Amino acid sequence: MAAGVTIAAMEEAVSAAGTPIVRVMPNTPMLVGKGVLAAACGRFVDDNQRAGVVELLSAAGQVVEVAESQMDAVTAISGSGPAYFFLVAEALVDAGVSLGLPRELAQQLACATASGAGAMLAGGDSPVQLRANVSSPGGTTARAVRELEESGLRGAFYRATELCAKRSSELGKS
Repeated sequence: MAAGVTIAAMEEAVSAAGTPIVRVMPNTPMLVGKGVLAAACGRFVDDNQRAGVVELLSAAGQVVEVAESQMDAVTAISGSGPAYFFLVAEALVDAGVSLGLPRELAQQLACATASGAGAMLAGGDSPVQLRANVSSPGGTTARAVRELEESGLRGAFYRATELCAKRSSELGKS
């Protein structure tokens, strides 16, 4: 569980040839049983070992099997992703304080909203549909979302995740 460290590098580091290696990228919500753990199996992992790894990791959250070539992108979206959501929650708390709410209340509102939104996302509707459901034409949410878009929020996420994936790749080469 180290960003950027490839299966080939791990295979090279072990002394026994043919050692089964599984590269895993977890995220911190695994600490509360809500993690996403991406696993890429090396060439020496058989089906029984793969199933055992998935069962073991499932205790910490949802397990997704990915190709190793996807791991840097997984790191950028899921491995580092909780920090992005925490930053958004932090910004909402600060914005609430700026609007006159006591910090404790602003934090309670932001955290409960994040938890509820996360539960709705897990319900199966797409993020696009869920956002549209909250956004009345010409309403308060539509105006706020427009400002976020015009301020470059989406582009900031693209740039941030690209830099994160690049850094993951760089770590694997050092």
